[in-house]
Amino acid sequence: MRERPNFVFILADDLGYADLGCYGGRSGCSPVLDRLAKEGLRFTQGYANSSVCSPTRFALMTGRWQHRLRGGADEPIRSSGARGNPVLGLPPSHPTLPSLLRDAGYATALFGKWHMGFAPHFGPLKSGYQEFFGMLSGATDYFTHRDPGGAHDLFEGEKEVRSKGYLTDLITEKAVSFVKAKRRSPFFLSVHFNAPHWPWETRGDAAEAKRIEKLYHFDGGSVPTYLKMIHHMDEGIGRILAELKKQKIDRNTLVVFTSDNGGERFSDTWPLVGKKMDLLEGGIRVPYIVRWPGKVKAGGTTKQLAMTMDWVATFLGAAGVKPDESYPLDGISLLPVLSSPGKTKKRNLYWKMLYRNQKAMRAGDWKYLSIEGDEFLFNLAKDERERANYAKRNPEKLLELRSHYLEWERSLPEHPDATFSVVNTKADLATPS
Repeated sequence: MRERPNFVFILADDLGYADLGCYGGRSGCSPVLDRLAKEGLRFTQGYANSSVCSPTRFALMTGRWQHRLRGGADEPIRSSGARGNPVLGLPPSHPTLPSLLRDAGYATALFGKWHMGFAPHFGPLKSGYQEFFGMLSGATDYFTHRDPGGAHDLFEGEKEVRSKGYLTDLITEKAVSFVKAKRRSPFFLSVHFNAPHWPWETRGDAAEAKRIEKLYHFDGGSVPTYLKMIHHMDEGIGRILAELKKQKIDRNTLVVFTSDNGGERFSDTWPLVGKKMDLLEGGIRVPYIVRWPGKVKAGGTTKQLAMTMDWVATFLGAAGVKPDESYPLDGISLLPVLSSPGKTKKRNLYWKMLYRNQKAMRAGDWKYLSIEGDEFLFNLAKDERERANYAKRNPEKLLELRSHYLEWERSLPEHPDATFSVVNTKADLATPS
């Protein structure tokens, strides 16, 4: 019987496409991730399932379009409206990546951000994770560990805990300890950092945490602060990778790094336009780095179109675990691409956002985009910045993609009560430029 691989899935929060040196943007803030890219495979056409937090996480857990579940159709799942709500969350009855791996003998843990519903109806331990340390809401102060509503939000298992320290480092420490403790059994480790999500705080900004009245503030932060937050996360990833090597299990561990959506106000998304909350490329295209020594050739790149939900089929395939037949996966396995990056599979990708009634589809080089009823057609091979609208120049292609999109949309359940709860003011929302 072949040795089953370990899985480490590392998720950043609101990281821009070009925020890492290995993606041609900023330099000096991500030496560990840049090295990881050299040791593995880098996707240039990797996408998040959504341009906001919660829906992407639903897709990551289920391997299915997030719109299939009511909770995945509402973003953000705010603490003010979701606490105690029996609808807004990931149903414990739904099979998930961690529950399927757990039932197959894997040790499972999530350290970091959950953001898929609150107790008593929802939570990581109810959806397949055996261990959990982190926050349940969408954002938490790095020092006081309070959520946007002011409630303390740091849990171990299902028990609230008071732990002093910078949250990025606390998450890292838990992940390193887990690797050490589970080194002799196959494991699935989710490390969902809140970095570099607001509030804008580095390890040296404890005083800033006391000053901030609301976490989504507009009078703080800077590019240097943002880059240092990325660097703190990068250091933590380095510690996790070092522990894998120390325990001599790094060669049998598939490590994936990505982001839950595009960047925020201090991010770099060049050459893309758009930010978080947009279905322009900058809101949905994200870094994808994969390392699996002996299985994935070092230093490669791939143009394979990939989405967050694909990692469920990929991990299950690598572990030899079958998905639940009652909940067929919408994502595809990326295992063939990991072994042969140049052999890409044709497929269509779709997005749907309640905010501004956004719709998007990608088919090969072409992208269909609709915002508040205005339609656009872009050729991303020629124009990644989505400035040249081919809608009138190529009406046949527009009709073709729109028809495919509507067919996909009709295949999804309707959620008439779904609304988009805008946390930030209009001044903070990313808009097409």
